[in-house]
Amino acid sequence: MFPVLFRIGGFTVTSFGVMIALSFVAGGWILAKELKRKGQDPEQAWDLAGWAAIFGILGAKLYYLILNWQQTVADPRHMILSRSGLVWYGGFILAALAILWRLHRLKLPILTFADGIAPALALGYAVGRVGCFLVGDDYGGPTSRPWGIAFPQGAPPSTAGNLREFGVSVPASIPDNVVMTVHPTQLYETAMSLAIFFLLWKLRHRIAVPGAIWFIWLTLAGVERFIVEIFRAKDDRFLGALTVAQLISLLIAAIGVAGYVAVTRRAAQRSPAPATARA
Repeated sequence: MFPVLFRIGGFTVTSFGVMIALSFVAGGWILAKELKRKGQDPEQAWDLAGWAAIFGILGAKLYYLILNWQQTVADPRHMILSRSGLVWYGGFILAALAILWRLHRLKLPILTFADGIAPALALGYAVGRVGCFLVGDDYGGPTSRPWGIAFPQGAPPSTAGNLREFGVSVPASIPDNVVMTVHPTQLYETAMSLAIFFLLWKLRHRIAVPGAIWFIWLTLAGVERFIVEIFRAKDDRFLGALTVAQLISLLIAAIGVAGYVAVTRRAAQRSPAPATARA
């Protein structure tokens, strides 16, 4: 764990902040390559990356404040100004709406750009989750697996007490101050999102239907997050074992499947029917 990379006077450079910045750079680079391949202006990639950064961080923070409304009301200044508290789905939703508006305003082909954004998002998400790992955030429940990792300086530390506050079942014989080995769910997400990225990178040459790559990513991203949430240490589980993120993941995956069916069916209907041979 390397939560702090270095300090310059009173300014602290965190590994999380650096990895988040790198995630937008990686995403912008991939999007620029795809836009060039598709005959679009690659400079638009950096314009959209800027919009994604601004509204993504804003949406991630807003979602966190709403999700933790009681703490926000009790100490709004701390909750708003704290470097922590960025929730992926909040950032994704607001950034997606902002970029959709931007593309509409510039009269750019939305589905074409969406297909380029999909692998960029997959790679950027994988890079960003490395930042979560380096600061010891968003880890999972206790595990005895050989790849389990303890986060003694995590945010918060992976102690038995903190895991109990997340609603994780920990044997009563273990004191609250004991640091436990947990699932490194951040690395699970990095690995799965990289796998999605490489799959999309391969499929982009084989699937020419506008919007298809985007909806494939949406489906796979929803499934990936749903699976990881099973292992996460979370305190927002309801309706049994489901978390808020799992419900959103199911909705996103469903939208992905429905969208893929819709765009491929529409493309098939627009394709000219093969000529019928005459006897």
